[in-house]
Amino acid sequence: MIGDPPVLTLRRNFKRPDPKVVAAFAGVPTGFVVDAMGGRGALDYRIKSVVPLSGIMVGVALTSDNGPADNLGLFASLSIAEPGDVLVASTEGFKVTAITGDLLLGMAKNRGVIGFVTDGVVRDLPGILGVGLPTYCTGITPNSPVKNGPGSAGLPVVIGGVAIESGDIVIGDADGVVIVPRGRAEEVLKNLEGVRAAEAKMDAQVKAGMLLPDSVKAILASDRVRIVD
Repeated sequence: MIGDPPVLTLRRNFKRPDPKVVAAFAGVPTGFVVDAMGGRGALDYRIKSVVPLSGIMVGVALTSDNGPADNLGLFASLSIAEPGDVLVASTEGFKVTAITGDLLLGMAKNRGVIGFVTDGVVRDLPGILGVGLPTYCTGITPNSPVKNGPGSAGLPVVIGGVAIESGDIVIGDADGVVIVPRGRAEEVLKNLEGVRAAEAKMDAQVKAGMLLPDSVKAILASDRVRIVD
């Protein structure tokens, strides 16, 4: 038998990335970032923005964990949010009630928050569209949450199969959301140089009429292929 947990656990101080490092990811497509991390880092494909995107979202993760039908943890994260943050709210996949609507997201925008990510669902879509923040979720429902806890803010969470800590870098576009761990950010930026060069080269070759890349031609011509016709 366990005792009743605290209604809220709040970590207010966590390491944030250098703003110059965050800014260096501006305009970088999520696919490029994934390639620079070895092919992984994206959240579950069902987590998409319900707000039309005008560019690429790049910010600092501020996490919260929220129990079923509850969003106290999310409000706690809002209370310590800084300009440039992305609120990243775990519901552990609970989808019966929304974790937020337009009012909380409006308050987040007032604090300088630049986006919202959850593995749950949201409500008040017309109002959310009016707020205009990139809002990544798995769906929409009118059902509303309460604020009873238990919940947490600032502590590690898992969303869409990816472990996320406050201070990680969050990048979102029309393809989805990618998390760059804070400790890997400079490594990923370095790797991006090669990714950009390779993408530019391949793009030029495709536009010039390429039918198959040389790497695939080499495999097809090798003894690793068994022909059965």
